[in-house]
Amino acid sequence: MMRFPGILIAVLLALGISGKASAAASVEEEARTVVHMLEYVGVDYPAFVKNGQVLDTAEYAEQQEFALQCLSILKQLPLVDAAPDLVAHAQKLQERIGAKADGLEIAALANALRQEVIVAYKVAVAPRKKPELGTAVALYDAHCASCHGATGGGDGPQAASLDPAPRNFLDTAAMDVRSPFGLYNTITLGVAGTSMLPFTGLTEEERWALAFHVADLRVPADELQRGEVLWKNGVGKEDFPNLTAVVTTTPEEAVKKGGADLAAVLAWLTAHPEALGNNGPSPLNLTRDRLAQALDAYKAGQPEEARRLSISAYLEGFELIETALDNVDAPLRKQTEREMMALRSQISAKAPADSVAASIGRINGLLEQADDKLSGGGLTGTAAFLGSLIILLREGLEAILVLAAILAFVLKTGRRDALKYVHAGWIGAVVLGVLTWVLASYVLTITGANRELTEGITALLAAAMLLYVGWWLHNKSNTRAWHRYIKDKVGGALGSQTLWVLAGISFLAVYRELFEIILFYETLLDQVGPQGHTAVWGGVVAAATLLVIIGWAILKYSVKLPIGPFFAVTALLLAFMAVVFAGNGIAALQEAGVFEATFVRFITVPVLGIHPTVQGLVTQACVLALVLGVVVWGRMRMARVAAQ
Repeated sequence: MMRFPGILIAVLLALGISGKASAAASVEEEARTVVHMLEYVGVDYPAFVKNGQVLDTAEYAEQQEFALQCLSILKQLPLVDAAPDLVAHAQKLQERIGAKADGLEIAALANALRQEVIVAYKVAVAPRKKPELGTAVALYDAHCASCHGATGGGDGPQAASLDPAPRNFLDTAAMDVRSPFGLYNTITLGVAGTSMLPFTGLTEEERWALAFHVADLRVPADELQRGEVLWKNGVGKEDFPNLTAVVTTTPEEAVKKGGADLAAVLAWLTAHPEALGNNGPSPLNLTRDRLAQALDAYKAGQPEEARRLSISAYLEGFELIETALDNVDAPLRKQTEREMMALRSQISAKAPADSVAASIGRINGLLEQADDKLSGGGLTGTAAFLGSLIILLREGLEAILVLAAILAFVLKTGRRDALKYVHAGWIGAVVLGVLTWVLASYVLTITGANRELTEGITALLAAAMLLYVGWWLHNKSNTRAWHRYIKDKVGGALGSQTLWVLAGISFLAVYRELFEIILFYETLLDQVGPQGHTAVWGGVVAAATLLVIIGWAILKYSVKLPIGPFFAVTALLLAFMAVVFAGNGIAALQEAGVFEATFVRFITVPVLGIHPTVQGLVTQACVLALVLGVVVWGRMRMARVAAQ
């Protein structure tokens, strides 16, 4: 266990995240199938059943089959707390289809159930990033033109031999009731009983690109130009705040909501998704939504669900804009963070619902203030630069201090055989950090809770290892003790256990920082937009330069110290970092909801691991007491040795 502490924890956490993600993906895939079938029912049923009369027996039978399949799948899916009775709603839809109910009623029932399933099972209804439409034409020519035709008219070379005929993408009536999300589902899942097979060989990004391309094939160029002018004049800004709103809206729905102008804007945004903001709700809006859900759950007698949602409101929402808010109003950030943690304590203590509601009301007031502070047209170049610099400098300082101290120790003692262990540790952390970024961006959804849990565990492990190495160094800080050690180890290396501890510290110190940096920079880059990316990367370069200078200074000047003072100073630095890691580790676990947070009147200095909670301060005090105890014990031991 001692030999692979960092890697072991990382692998266990990765397996846990991967296992949960795999199960969640299976549930989401089943739910997506339901969403896909309900979209077909909502679109096709009104065309084949009118005034209680079936106009096409085969199509009507297909609608019945879709409704039956939806009901069957929903019965097998796990129940979701606070979700509507999806099975009952699916049962009603099936019964009304069997009764040949009016098309508008069935469409309303199917669309309502579709939205409930999307919300209940968190079905992804938007691409992870804006589609690259430059590749869409080539994809269409390669995979679609043979059936649907070069221009989308359903007249490709193979069309005549297909029954039913391929969809005519130029048919306005048919395409007006299909959203990009519906088209994406068709491309992904295919259509049973037709020649439209699922395109599972294409990547998710390619399937989204095809869906966006197909959605606009029927739209004339002048209509797209009109949509561009309208969008730039402010039309549709509230209706289409993000990619999710675009992909889930049909042209028909856009016309009903805002007339032909809004439909033109929708068409232009479908052709130019790069003009949109973030894919999902803003972090502050997500925070508000989760808090509202938490209050509903609490009032419904579900305190555990309410607590989970209140934790999610912070980790998945507010925490992502903390750095940006710190740049403009640090006290507001601290007050909001404290109120949100106090809310959890209220929920855990089963406070009256009115008190919980009042607490959420106070938080919403603070969120409004934060919104005002951050809404000045996005972050300025200076704010983006400073935010970027602070993120890397703050997160990287702890790692660089530890690495520099360890490298100085190895060089000072001439134990260059240990360098490969130290370098293997931090290089492994960087590789795993890159893998984490890839997984978070393209494969898994790493939640804020998993992020904080990983940070908390790695911080506490690192603190324990730092105490071990600090104790070892302190024992060698006496010159006679060191020379005795050298005499015993001539021609040898450091003990195997110590070498692996050094590697573990190197790994943990770097990986725990990278894990958080990844998400913060993704959020910052999204907030500033393409025009602010230069400022962000400028901040990265500036912070990296400062970190290199700090590390170089520690290496240069510490190795010049005599062996006794060098060991004493290095041991003191590592002990100090252990106190810092312990405080930040407890804070991360509190944010993840593992520990409660009992606030006290005290200073807040995150860079020193100081957070004004009883749990964090007591932990740091215990670590500090342990350090002082070791120092006193070591001095007494040295005095006895000197007296011999």
